[in-house]
Amino acid sequence: MTNPNKLSSSFRDPSGFMFRRDGRLYRQVNVHYQAEYDRLVQSGLLEKLVQAGLLVFAPVVEVKPADASTAYKVLQPEELPLISYPYEWSFTQYKDAALATLQIQKRAYEAGFALKDASTYNMQFHHDRPVFIDTLSFETYREGEPWVAYRQFCQHFLAPLALMSLVDIRLSQLMRVYIDGIPLDLAAKLLPGSSKMNLGLAAHIHAHAAAQVRYADDPVAKKDIRGKMGRNAFLGLLDSLESTVRGLTLKTVKTEWAEYYNATNYTDTSLAEKGKLVESMLVRVKPASVWDLGANNAYFSRIAASRGIFTAAFDIDPLAVEAAYLQMKEKKEQNLLPLVLDLANPSPAIGWHHAERDSFLQRGPADCVMALALIHHLAISNNVPLGALASFFADAGKTLIIEFVPKGDSQVDRLLSTREDIFPDYNIQGFEQAFKEQFKILEAQPIAGTKRTLYLMERK
Repeated sequence: MTNPNKLSSSFRDPSGFMFRRDGRLYRQVNVHYQAEYDRLVQSGLLEKLVQAGLLVFAPVVEVKPADASTAYKVLQPEELPLISYPYEWSFTQYKDAALATLQIQKRAYEAGFALKDASTYNMQFHHDRPVFIDTLSFETYREGEPWVAYRQFCQHFLAPLALMSLVDIRLSQLMRVYIDGIPLDLAAKLLPGSSKMNLGLAAHIHAHAAAQVRYADDPVAKKDIRGKMGRNAFLGLLDSLESTVRGLTLKTVKTEWAEYYNATNYTDTSLAEKGKLVESMLVRVKPASVWDLGANNAYFSRIAASRGIFTAAFDIDPLAVEAAYLQMKEKKEQNLLPLVLDLANPSPAIGWHHAERDSFLQRGPADCVMALALIHHLAISNNVPLGALASFFADAGKTLIIEFVPKGDSQVDRLLSTREDIFPDYNIQGFEQAFKEQFKILEAQPIAGTKRTLYLMERK
C-alpha cells in the first residue's frame, strides 16, 4: 500500500525516503542503510559538511517512522523555503552547484566514502550558496573502485554547463526533457567541434560518450568503463572535472530584458516612488515569503529580501537572472533566490507518474506575489485574458502586489506597434473587474510620474 505521507519524489532509494507529518518534513532511514549510516555518523563527515555549509542539518529525532517495518531512524532535515530545479538555474548557479558537488565528493573520499549518485536534484540553494540535501547519498568507498556517480555527474552537470557555455545558455532547458541528465552522445553532437580541443570536454564528454556507445551491448564492460582506480587516479578525475567546470564561462549575449532598468521609461524619482509603495504594501501584509514574477535583475525583489523575507525572483531572461545571482553572491544576500522561469510555460510536474518534480504552482502558494511591470507582457504579448491572469495569480499567492500598465504607456504602445489591438477590455476598469473575481482590492496607488497604478490585493 502506498504511504500517503511519503513524498512522491522520494521512492527510488532503498536506503530511505522523505515524508511529511503534521506539516513537518522528515527523512526515514531504512534498516537497509543502517550500517552505512552508523559509519557515516562515526566518521564525522556529516557534521563537517554541515559546518562547511555544504549539507543541510538533519538531526535524529524521536518521531514515529512512516513505515515501521523498514525503519532504522528518523531525521528532521532543515526545511528550505523553496525547492528549485536545474532548468531554473542561471549559468553561475549551475556552475556553483557542480563545484559544490565535487567538493563534497573530495571530502567524502578523504573520509572513506563516495557519493553513490551525483544528481542535480540533490543540490539546492539556501541563503547565498548551494547545499546538498540527501544525507543518504553516501556509501563506503572500496579502494580501487571507480566513482560510481561519474556518468551521472557528467550528464547532470558537465554536459548542461558545456552546452550553456559553448552553444546557447537556454539549452539548460533540456534538463526538463532528460530528467536523468543530458545524454552524453547528444551533448557531443550538439557541442561545436572545437570543444574536442578542450582536454576536459574531450575526455569527459566526447570520449565518455563514445565509450558508452561502444559498450552499450556489453553490460559487464559498461558497468566499469574506467576500470580500477587508485587514489591518485580517483583524485585526478575529480581535479580534472573541477578544472573543466571552472574553465567554462558564459558568453556575453544581449537579451531583451537583461538591461531593462537602463532602458525603461521610469525616471529616478518615479522608480524610487514605486519602491516606496512596494515596501509600504509589504509592511502592511507582512508576508513570510514572496515570489517576484518577472523580477528582471531582482531590483524590487531586494526590497522584500532586505526586510528578512525569503524572496524568489523569477524571470524569463537567463542573463537577467545571472546578473541577479552574481549580485546576490557578491553582497551575500541571505533571503534572495533568483530563478529562470517562463510564466507563459512554467515548470511542469515531470518524472515518474508526473510527480517526481513539482510544477511551479505545486511549490506554492507564496504568502505574497509581486507582478510589477508584467501584466501587459502576458495580456498583450501572450494573449492571456485578464480573467485567466487573475486566476493564475490567485493560485500562486495569498496576497498580490500588481502593477497595471495601461495603453498610452510607452511600453504598452511598443507592444501594440507591431500588431492589431484586439484587447478592448485592456483598461483599468476591465482589469479591476477581472481581478475582483479572485481578489479583494485593498489599495490602489498611482505611481507618481507615470500612467501606472500599483495595487495591493488579497485572495478571496
